[in-house]
Amino acid sequence: MQINSMRETVQTLFANNKGILAMDESNATCNQRFIQLDIPPIEESRRLWRELILTTPELHKAIGGVILFDETTHQHQLGGTSFLEILRKSGIRFGIKVDHGIHPLALHPLEQMTYGLDGLRERLVTYASVGASFAKWRATLTISDQLPSDAAINNNAHALAAFAALCQENAIVPIVEPEVLMAGSHTIERCQRVTEDVLRAVFRELDRQGVSLDSVILKSNMVLSGNLCPVQATIEDVAQRTIDCLLNTVPAAVPVVAFLSGGQTAEQASTRLNAMSLLALRRERSDLSKKKLPWEIAFSFARAIQYPALEVWHGLPEQRVAAQHLIFQQACDNQLARQGLYHGPSPSLAARS
Repeated sequence: MQINSMRETVQTLFANNKGILAMDESNATCNQRFIQLDIPPIEESRRLWRELILTTPELHKAIGGVILFDETTHQHQLGGTSFLEILRKSGIRFGIKVDHGIHPLALHPLEQMTYGLDGLRERLVTYASVGASFAKWRATLTISDQLPSDAAINNNAHALAAFAALCQENAIVPIVEPEVLMAGSHTIERCQRVTEDVLRAVFRELDRQGVSLDSVILKSNMVLSGNLCPVQATIEDVAQRTIDCLLNTVPAAVPVVAFLSGGQTAEQASTRLNAMSLLALRRERSDLSKKKLPWEIAFSFARAIQYPALEVWHGLPEQRVAAQHLIFQQACDNQLARQGLYHGPSPSLAARS
């Protein structure tokens, strides 16, 4: 196991308050978003959109890595340059989403299990050979009065740990993503309890399978009220409960917690990340009963960075530059949020909202 190279990958991804841009949506998900905006749901549209993102000027100043879908690894600019070569030249690391998506969990029809372990060792060898330095596996857990079940938590935790072990076997940094979904009417208190249960199970399995935690990136949901909950938690409550949840469950050996944006708007995700960064700074500066967080907090956002630009682009060539400006601005906003310096969308973004 090449621990030093994996540690270097993690450091590079998040250096200078950078984060990860997730653009690993499946073709079906990408097409669905296109349909909502009357963009043709075809491979050429996906190629054009991904090219627009990856050729955004100066993206490397705020983004240390991108997560790709397999199709993207085989795509090129019209001029012939591969997307992977564009990333190499810009100095942005790339990784791959390697799971095969969610399916109903046997005997638990209201819950999901993520598949894709079959043949994963061989696929990781191939991805490493083209330069991938990290990979991602996503599990989803649904909250209700009875859910998630122990079966859903434990089966998904086991798969996440097996994925992580196979990644490290190939000197690939695993991004472990157990997402507790915000869909539902649950309270923020319920979300915190469930998220803690899920994270404890995940780290128990990672330990059992011998995964080196100092070369793992945790991609976690924030602790939020359900999107249908009549009482929505404040920004400060989200920040405090999320940090408390992580302190209760995430070992100090983990170098980074990179939050997913889930169903949040771009501004919600940035504002809540900023509040957590401010909370972390206050801990460092307060009395001796507090101390610095043991891991960095960062971002690995997908829709919260992409969607404002996608709405502007609309598949129109004349909107390409404006869309790239928005992608870069959203990335920079989250870079500021990692430092507690985000004060709302830039004037150009606010004018479009």
